[in-house]
Amino acid sequence: MLVLVIGAVVGFLSGLLGKGGSAITTPALQIFGSVSPFAALASPLPATLPTTLSASFAYYREHLIDKRVVAGTILTGIPATFAGSFYSEWLGGKVLMILTAVFVVILGLSFFIFTSQSEISKTKKVPGWKIAAVAVFVGFLSGLLANSGGVLFGPLFIRFLRMSVKPALASSLLVAAGLAVPGTLAHWYLGHIDWYIVLLLSLSSIPFSYLGARVAIRLKNITLERIFGIMLVVFGGFDLWYNLWA
Repeated sequence: MLVLVIGAVVGFLSGLLGKGGSAITTPALQIFGSVSPFAALASPLPATLPTTLSASFAYYREHLIDKRVVAGTILTGIPATFAGSFYSEWLGGKVLMILTAVFVVILGLSFFIFTSQSEISKTKKVPGWKIAAVAVFVGFLSGLLANSGGVLFGPLFIRFLRMSVKPALASSLLVAAGLAVPGTLAHWYLGHIDWYIVLLLSLSSIPFSYLGARVAIRLKNITLERIFGIMLVVFGGFDLWYNLWA
C-alpha cells in the first residue's frame, strides 16, 4: 500500500511538472519503504516508461511536444545513459543516494535563482549541437544516478535550449521515457531492480500522471516552476539529512 501511495503521488507530480519521477521515488522508497539503496535507485526506472507515456498523451493532444528535440535527445543520450549506468556500481549505493539528494536540492534552488524563459517563442528552431550537449550531459548523469533525467531535461530545455515552459516539460517527459529503457536494461543486468516494486509503482502512477498533466496544461508557467522548485528543495533536503545524519 505504501508503494502504491508513493506511485500515485509521484505519478501526479510527474505529469504536472514534466518529470520522470525517479528523483522523487528513489528517496521516498528508501526513507518510507526501507528499500535497499540500489533497489530504490533502479526500480523506479522501469515504472517511468508507462508513467511518462500516460502523461505525454495529455500533452500530445494539446500539440505541446517538440518532436525534433525529443528524437535528437533520445538518440544522442542513449549511449551516455548506458555509460553512466555501469559507473553507478563502482561508486556504491550510499554515495549515489547522497549525490541524488544534492542533485535534487540544487535543481530546486535553480528555479528561484534564474528567471523564467516562459515567454520565449517555441517556434524558434533549436540548434542541433545544443540538443546533443544536453543529451550527453544529462544522459550520463541519468544513468549514473538511475534517474530518467526528466528532472534535469525540463530546466535545461527551458534555459539552455530556450524553449517555452510547457513544451519543454512536455518534451522532457517523452525523453525521460526513451532514456529509461537503456538505464533499465543496464540495471536489470546488474541485478538492481525489484520487479514487484516496479509493478506497484506502475499501477498507481499511470492514471495519476495523466491527471497531473491535465492540471499542468491549465496552470500558469511561473506557477509550475515555483511548485516544482519548492518540492525539490524540501524533499531533497530531507533526503540529504536522512543519508548523512539519520
